Amino acid sequence: MHLWKLVRDLSCVVAAAVAWVSSPIEAAEPLRAAIRQPEFLEQYALTNRFSSGRPVGIEITHAGDAVLFLRSGPRSFERNLYEFNVATGTERVLATAGKILGGAKENLTTAEKARRERMRLTARGITSFEISRDGRTLLVPLSGKLYLVDRSTSAVRELPSKAGSPIDPHFSPDGTLVACVRDNEIFVVDTKNAAKEKAAERQLTHGATATLTHGLAEFVAQEEMARMHGFWWSPDSRLIVYEEANTADVEELSIADPSHPERPPQLWRYPRAGKNNAQVRLGVVPAAGGETKWLDWDRNEFPYLARVIWQKNSPLVILVQNREQTLEVLYEVDPATGNKKELLRESDPAWVNLDGEMPRWRQDGKSFLWSSERTGHWQLELRHRDGSVARVLTTPELNYRHLMGVDEAEDVAFVAGGGEPTQTQIFRVSLEKVAPPVQVTSEPGVASQTVSEESGVTVRNTQSLTNDLRQTVFRRDGHAVGELKSVAEKPAFEPSVELTTVGDEPQLHAAVVRPADYQPGKHYPVIVSVYAGPGPQMVVAARSRYLLDGWLANQGFIVVSVDGRGTPARGREWERAIKGNFIGSTLADQVRGLQGLGQKYSEMDLTRVGIFGWSFGGYFTAMAVMQRPDVFHAGVSGAPVTDWRDYDTHYTERYLGLPQKDPHAYQVSSVLESAHELRRPFLLIHGTADDNVFFVHSMKLTDALFHAGREFNFLPLAGKTHVVADPPTVRELYTRIGMYFLEQLGATR
Repeated sequence: MHLWKLVRDLSCVVAAAVAWVSSPIEAAEPLRAAIRQPEFLEQYALTNRFSSGRPVGIEITHAGDAVLFLRSGPRSFERNLYEFNVATGTERVLATAGKILGGAKENLTTAEKARRERMRLTARGITSFEISRDGRTLLVPLSGKLYLVDRSTSAVRELPSKAGSPIDPHFSPDGTLVACVRDNEIFVVDTKNAAKEKAAERQLTHGATATLTHGLAEFVAQEEMARMHGFWWSPDSRLIVYEEANTADVEELSIADPSHPERPPQLWRYPRAGKNNAQVRLGVVPAAGGETKWLDWDRNEFPYLARVIWQKNSPLVILVQNREQTLEVLYEVDPATGNKKELLRESDPAWVNLDGEMPRWRQDGKSFLWSSERTGHWQLELRHRDGSVARVLTTPELNYRHLMGVDEAEDVAFVAGGGEPTQTQIFRVSLEKVAPPVQVTSEPGVASQTVSEESGVTVRNTQSLTNDLRQTVFRRDGHAVGELKSVAEKPAFEPSVELTTVGDEPQLHAAVVRPADYQPGKHYPVIVSVYAGPGPQMVVAARSRYLLDGWLANQGFIVVSVDGRGTPARGREWERAIKGNFIGSTLADQVRGLQGLGQKYSEMDLTRVGIFGWSFGGYFTAMAVMQRPDVFHAGVSGAPVTDWRDYDTHYTERYLGLPQKDPHAYQVSSVLESAHELRRPFLLIHGTADDNVFFVHSMKLTDALFHAGREFNFLPLAGKTHVVADPPTVRELYTRIGMYFLEQLGATR
């Protein structure tokens, strides 16, 4: 059934639900008046959650003479391009969207908007760029066109095109060509003769349709595998290997805008759990034009193309996964013959995690870096050219998270790790010598690093519970050159955050956020700020994570978060405890953590507990108030997955298996199965244009609750997607959430 039909059929249900439980206007006014620090929400919304004004998209030139980055104003979503001079420590503007477009309005295609949604990108203006190998020229996509910016003069040239808007443009390694996708086909253009007629764009692929694309990553690759690219240059700039994705057999869903019934619904090929995925294959085509050579592997056994890596002096390698994601194989592929050779394989009875851009080849092409969990914890390995293990580089005690970069001249890798799961420290690991890792950072907090492989120049990002994000530029010798300037606004208050542990072994990590006017001896209602799903951690030593929680606490609550089983950084067994059941262990851990905090801190009134989350956190919130009304007394659920059969294949099947084989996993994890148990106040929020967690999830839940005779509130956000970013909506959304908890939980006693 098309989603717009479901919206139409259930519209009366929504109207009945909202009308049935909505409070009279007169009752709402005192609650709105009771909201403290409304100016924070205004600031929070207008500053894009205080992220506007911070340097992002950081790239270091190969020569190490400059750091390039994007930055907007403190209350602007429009980013411009800047250069930080490593020698002088000064910065300058390289390009602005306004100057490039001559003041014209930026236009985005539907495809580009969808791609930015996958990237969780809400910015405008210059949102990406690429540096040529020689460092002289910058490639800037903007408003459906491609521009070249001369780094020394800031002069701008537009690359000619007669086709549609470019997607995912990239320089060839030698900088003489630019390739991109237009109208689902790959095109190249000569950068050196861009103004000449003979340099018009050359189309390399042919035969694309609305359901057959060349050079674009399919939906699940972008959304779940963190693979945003669909084509890759050969190191010698002569060939392009590209993905062909056929979505003809993928189910077509539609998104309608109920507030604009005159508009036709948008149609999307969306692979729901247990149903058809896109059919993917790889081809190699000469950059000068010619026939495609198709590369093959057993695509029936390994339908997922997780990674394609083609680095200097190294072979073309691909990483593929089986449908259940319990097995992955790394192949070396000969682009001339299509012959493949297996280098290694990883398996896990639950699932195999992907780790960044692994494998990472050394510059000489004789070895590569690889990461594995096969021993029960992540470890970084150096592998020989044939895939065999040369040496394990990290110990279990380091608690490896991911690779940050490699300094080839020094033969070292920089990795994220640290025994404390709430922190991320930087470690320096030798690639040639057997030596213990050297810890680079030590401040309790969260650190990351961008590394120039050739020059050794790094940009180190550090933040903690007491310090805001700092982005410091270092030379190879460890000398700090200066900081990338931030113009971001600071909130009017600093959240009062305490990190702690609760319970017997294995202990749970928790965060406690108290109101600014906290008074010992008083009893505060509690709000659990939750995600509880695989991937993100809620309990981290970074102040920026708790800004909204701090505002909510200042309304007269204590806000807590708990990281339980299913979260990363605590080993394989801890993370894979959720296999086959999204709610069993996660709910048990949240309850255990909350009750442990209540025993530890007498100021927490556990007779008045609310819970709030978005996406998986919204799912968890709904399940918590339905299954444990003795613990959770009110819930606000944003954009929840209510039936995992309606979520995408790669994410859902990784944890729950295929619904045809594991129907029980889907049943026990379904909110719809528990809807009849709702006996607590419940506010459901969802954007009608959400193309990640479709609006159908909340429509099905309202229908189930309505027919079960359960009271609830429903707030549809007209035309909004999964990422709610526009300031008026953000401001009012959290005002309503604060009002709801004040109404349901009461004030401090």
